[in-house]
Amino acid sequence: MEPMTVKEIAAAVNGVWWNPREDAPMVTEVCIDSRHIQPGSLFLPLAGERVDSHDFIDAALDAGAAGCLCARLPRDLRSDKFYIKVADTRLALKALAGTYRSRFDIPVVQITGSVGKTTTKEMVAAVLATRLRVLKTPENLNSTIGTPLTLLGLAPEHQAAVIETGMNQAGEIAYLGEIVQPNIAVISNIGDAHIEHLGSREGILKAKCEIFQHLNAGGLAVLNGDDPLLATVKVPFRTVYCGMGANCQVRITDVTDRGVEGITCVVATAQADYPLSISAPGEHMVYPAAIAVAVGEELGLSREEIIQGVANFTPTGSRMRVVRLRGQRMILDDCYNANPQSVTAALEVLAKTDCERKVAVLGDMGELGNLTEQAHYNIGALAAMLGIDLVAAIGSKAAKIAEGAAESGGKVLHFPTKEAAMEELKGQLTPGTAMLVKASHAMEFGAIVKALEQEFRETT
Repeated sequence: MEPMTVKEIAAAVNGVWWNPREDAPMVTEVCIDSRHIQPGSLFLPLAGERVDSHDFIDAALDAGAAGCLCARLPRDLRSDKFYIKVADTRLALKALAGTYRSRFDIPVVQITGSVGKTTTKEMVAAVLATRLRVLKTPENLNSTIGTPLTLLGLAPEHQAAVIETGMNQAGEIAYLGEIVQPNIAVISNIGDAHIEHLGSREGILKAKCEIFQHLNAGGLAVLNGDDPLLATVKVPFRTVYCGMGANCQVRITDVTDRGVEGITCVVATAQADYPLSISAPGEHMVYPAAIAVAVGEELGLSREEIIQGVANFTPTGSRMRVVRLRGQRMILDDCYNANPQSVTAALEVLAKTDCERKVAVLGDMGELGNLTEQAHYNIGALAAMLGIDLVAAIGSKAAKIAEGAAESGGKVLHFPTKEAAMEELKGQLTPGTAMLVKASHAMEFGAIVKALEQEFRETT
């Protein structure tokens, strides 16, 4: 973060500097966690459902914060610290990040979508990084808190930014777009994630299309042209559709699935043909790659830079991470999150994996509303139809996965919790077995992967 004066911060957030003085220090960092204070930072406490960080203002100041921005002043004010009072600290964070973002005249890519936002963000950033110094959203910090904090990390050396924005209700993408002010707006797809809050895929489409409310004049919209809902979107901006369909200006052809080794394809545009090699498994990976080609061309990258950038991409976190263990055992760690579209893609990867035996460990999918039972049942049925040797369903909602698999002729185990399943899963990960582990983030299936890794890691 470039230095900001206390006066600049107070003006940006429409706050009152409670104890102004001439020698107040500049601020070069904003922190929302009193346990991670850096000397000279601005502490910005947020009020949550269970914890109000205003209670930790004094602790943050004791830890070295230069001052705080708060909706509730502490009882005693220190003369060596500054205090800026605002009506709402969450809105103040938005205002501060928006003001700070306006300092930077660089191309900014905003990405949203139901599935694959983080993967698309990482792919686009990998391509742009072959020429430019890029700020990107860390991990998946794409919320109304994570996004402004990311933008406050902009620095003079950055030549582009790739910002992932998530949502679970209407209005959030517009809220974030007002801060991001994108030059390029990307929607990866429209699926069932968060349908519980938005009612239908059409409702999700409308919420995702809020991204265009703050797209800069002359900006570019990049959309998945194979998504039936996105293919209908008409906006008053230049628009590029990416996909395999005849409607797509960025056209995917010649897809070769190399199993867990990844995908190759050719992406053709009016400018060039791009033979691409993607290290992550799953045919769905061609869509982030095609989107990255479109963004790379828009920002003037060469054919060679774009091809190299796609080759440089590596998956992050538990997103189809291939874990090889002793005895030719393999875990497909895709347990970061789950919805019907992403589970379908993961099962298709498992089905195509070259191994002796295939096991799918599947858990509850959240926020599906009225679709919950049918969606879980359909996933179980699909696993059986794909020839998965065993489905281990975990969780109350996943009972329908077990039912769908069993009624479609599959072999099934069901467990109420991951703890109850752990020993059986260790027994099922026999030599030569590939095991997919996937569920919504709240299920915390990373614990399953960790336990299996510890049990079967290679020994020297």
